[in-house]
Amino acid sequence: MTAGVGGGGAGGVTSGKKRQRSGSYSRLSSTIGIIDSSRPDNTLTEHTQKTSGIRRTASHTFIAPSSSAAVSRGFNDSATADVVLRLFVDQLPLFDTDDSESISAVDSDQSDVQIYLHSDVLCRSKYFATLLSDRWQKESNDVDSGNSSRIFRLNLGVPATPGSIDHHLAVLQLLYTNDFSTTIHNVSVALCLLPVALELIFEDCIKACVRFLEAVPWAEDEERKILSIVPLLSKEESQELLARVSIDKIDSSEQMLHGLILSALHNHPNMAFAKAFVAKLLRDFSSKEAAKRVLDGAFQSSLKIVKESLEEYSSPDFRGDHNEIEAIQRLNLHTAMTNGRHLVWLVERMIELRVADTAVQEWSNQAAFTADLLRALRDDAWRNIVPGLPAVVLRCTCKLSNAVATGTILATRQVRMKIVKDWLPVLILCKDYATPMMPSHKTIYVELEDTFLRIISTLPLSDAQELLQQCLSFSTRNVEDCPHLISAFTTWFRRANRFPLPDM
Repeated sequence: MTAGVGGGGAGGVTSGKKRQRSGSYSRLSSTIGIIDSSRPDNTLTEHTQKTSGIRRTASHTFIAPSSSAAVSRGFNDSATADVVLRLFVDQLPLFDTDDSESISAVDSDQSDVQIYLHSDVLCRSKYFATLLSDRWQKESNDVDSGNSSRIFRLNLGVPATPGSIDHHLAVLQLLYTNDFSTTIHNVSVALCLLPVALELIFEDCIKACVRFLEAVPWAEDEERKILSIVPLLSKEESQELLARVSIDKIDSSEQMLHGLILSALHNHPNMAFAKAFVAKLLRDFSSKEAAKRVLDGAFQSSLKIVKESLEEYSSPDFRGDHNEIEAIQRLNLHTAMTNGRHLVWLVERMIELRVADTAVQEWSNQAAFTADLLRALRDDAWRNIVPGLPAVVLRCTCKLSNAVATGTILATRQVRMKIVKDWLPVLILCKDYATPMMPSHKTIYVELEDTFLRIISTLPLSDAQELLQQCLSFSTRNVEDCPHLISAFTTWFRRANRFPLPDM
């Protein structure tokens, strides 16, 4: 922005600087006063380097007749004005830009305008208040203190960007009113006017623009423009704007994910839709490690509840009448069943994101849990309360074991050994004694049998021998119906009968 100041006579003010806003970031840097010989009145022109302003791709016409709220001496009233301001578009912008299309799009008819203003009104802008201050006037060589009708002539250069003249006219017109809401009625207008208000240090307009931006939603491109203006605002002014797009807590994203998962699992009435939505958020989340930490925490929490509920059910440590005890046992089973379903969903998400390694290790180290589960399943009471409990627990086991067998999760030999050793007895009990062979259960059993046999094939022959002997229960009345079992034993015997390899 360039500006010129001249008195009513031939001379001009010698030099000066714009006063910056107190407590604010620097808005206008080094100001140099020079005589502009191209001006017929030899007025002083200030050339001010400034930061790049907001680029607009369309021109907005803000200029309009003065509102009823304006002061009696209206905007652009030549009869009463004591300041004549020439607004002109600099042919070369004062900031670096590659936006040649925007520069060429400036309306040539609106590149140079003259308006009539009043010095007492202009002083609402700290920039104009400084230019028109007594200090500037006293430094002038031709001050006529007795001339009460003195006319000040100012030349203000604006950036060569679309709508620049209109934006400056709109801010200048707002100097004549306290009704900012009529003009600042959408984000686009506020973003056009705020940079001009900042340059002119028009505090009331700055506050009105910032207050409007604080209160309304932003589109993504508007958010980027707001963030580019924020460094020019004071800390107090920018606080609310920044609070919308940033947060002080480093782990806030993880806390948000954790809360969404808990809400989807426990609180949301339409659980299926909520789970599907959270699953998408997890897939699209930028930090895989953060998603893993959140899922690991939720997995541990749900697993702990299932284990504690089954432990209380299988080894009750309370006294009371029969009905009270039965109610507590029912509650324990329902709690285990509900959180078991949560575990299935969490395991699916972890496998989908390939972050289930911690869950696999945890699931392979559950000797106490499987012991409690076996005791609970040998008691017939659960059958009429939570008949689907075995299938839910085995579904978790199947998904985690399958991730190991397919190489989705690379588990150590100890983990592979333990996950089969601890959970094979549960599979055998569920298949043979616990529940009727429903079609859906049969699919889970056969899939888990095949998965366990594939994991066993990755173990040393001695470990595989121990576990395969427990897999005889996989056999069926028709031997041809269990090809996975036949293949596993065939593979083991082939390896066992191989001549020892020579020492390397």
